[in-house]
Amino acid sequence: MSDGAGNEAARRRTFAVISHPDAGKSTLTEALALHARVLTSAGAVHGKGDRRGVTSDWLEMEQARGISITSAALQFAYGDTVINLLDTPGHADFSEDTYRVLAAVDSAVMLLDAAKGLEPQTLKLFDVCRHRGIPVMTFINKWDRPGLDPLQLCEELSERINLPAMPLTWPVGFAGNFHGVQDLRTGEMVRYERTAGGATAAPEEHLSPEQARERYADDWEQACEESELMLAERGEFSYQRFLDGTATPVLFGAAMLNFGVRHLLDALVEMAPPPTPRLDVDERARELDAPFSAFVFKVQTGMDRAHRDQVAFARVCSGRFERGMNVTNARTGRPFATKYVQQVFGQQRSTVDEAYPGDVIGLVNATALRVGDTLYEGKPAVRFPGLPSFAPAHFAVARPKDLGRAKQFRKGVDQLESEGVVQILRSDRRGDATPVFAAVGPMQFEVAAHRLDDEFGVSVELDHLPYRTVRRLTDSTQRRVIESSRRAEVLTRTDGTDLALFNDDVALGALQRQHPELAVEHLIASGDGA
Repeated sequence: MSDGAGNEAARRRTFAVISHPDAGKSTLTEALALHARVLTSAGAVHGKGDRRGVTSDWLEMEQARGISITSAALQFAYGDTVINLLDTPGHADFSEDTYRVLAAVDSAVMLLDAAKGLEPQTLKLFDVCRHRGIPVMTFINKWDRPGLDPLQLCEELSERINLPAMPLTWPVGFAGNFHGVQDLRTGEMVRYERTAGGATAAPEEHLSPEQARERYADDWEQACEESELMLAERGEFSYQRFLDGTATPVLFGAAMLNFGVRHLLDALVEMAPPPTPRLDVDERARELDAPFSAFVFKVQTGMDRAHRDQVAFARVCSGRFERGMNVTNARTGRPFATKYVQQVFGQQRSTVDEAYPGDVIGLVNATALRVGDTLYEGKPAVRFPGLPSFAPAHFAVARPKDLGRAKQFRKGVDQLESEGVVQILRSDRRGDATPVFAAVGPMQFEVAAHRLDDEFGVSVELDHLPYRTVRRLTDSTQRRVIESSRRAEVLTRTDGTDLALFNDDVALGALQRQHPELAVEHLIASGDGA
């Protein structure tokens, strides 16, 4: 048994920030760390002049484009609470990586742009949260800019995703004229003061209702009327409804200016659920005080350009982790030494000596680990369900421009595959020399090509294939039937799944009419069992 693991787990809050691109995820991530005094000043996604890029966006392509592609794992203390914050890619092309990250969290912050409300990628990610039973807290961002009416934004949550709003704060001043928030639990107003470029935590002034009415008159009265209307319609805040995923706490703010961020952080500490026992592949709960176990949800190479090391991010599920302990990889049955373990904050690292359920640890030089692997100590063995692989929508044959770099090309492809950057498909007909890259979105191809060139010195050519319809072939003996068509072929994913690729639905329909016995099925997501 692991003494104190359950008590330590109770101090943990492990959550992800999800949103549509450009809603301000990375900015909010740094603002939260800033309020926890991990950073002395915040970067900015749109940094100008001598302002640096966002700390969690360390990859060159991210800094050049001003977007998050990789997911950053940030850990810091806030009072007596240990925060594990997972920043996720917002771009739709990298949603598969985001889905994996959501398997490692206990709650999520849904970030909305005040001017746009619910956007397509936010809706997709919220569906994943609902499917996984992840409680969602909502932060309506960019209230310092023109935007929608707060009542309209709250109604949208209820009408479009059946998630009634339970406001914890209410904005004083319309979007673009933001004075502060009404704290609906204390009744007071919290007034914010701007700092230079929002680079430091915004000073706060607490005003009684009388002081707020005297200073802000109509804006305060409007905030009171709107918040009272919301409470009259929706009722008082219910913690159980938040945990059940049937309602969402809502807060307003402006992450770029650090307005409203402290309220969000305090709400997460107070309300977000701590880790709970996780089910293994046999649906048995792994108790928090059981011996150490964890699962790998992300593998990343090149975070330290000086060493080109590979880091496997693992979510601790049970027990006490101690650096140097020998654990077992459930997939291979082989031991794995944990000599080099770190906490990773963007490009900043510190050595980890111990960790508890809910913590995210970075295992360095982890070339033997793959996404979805389970690690455990002692007996009996434990294995958690594998993470899903999603149906790809884009396909391209990859080959090195310089055939003399074929060895480096194969090494790079294996690396990208182990990290889940792209799915790798092969067939006897095409041979190992020309694997097919498969991706949810085309920007994944750009990342793969950039990394092969940057990290392995291999420039690649990508010949895009015309396939737009993909199915799982459930009977491998029917491979010849599919490949008899000039508008289809079968490729095998590394997990052993045979994917039947067709130019379009018309090509699939024609083949099914000729061969009614054809055994193919939709491929949405499937655990890889790792």
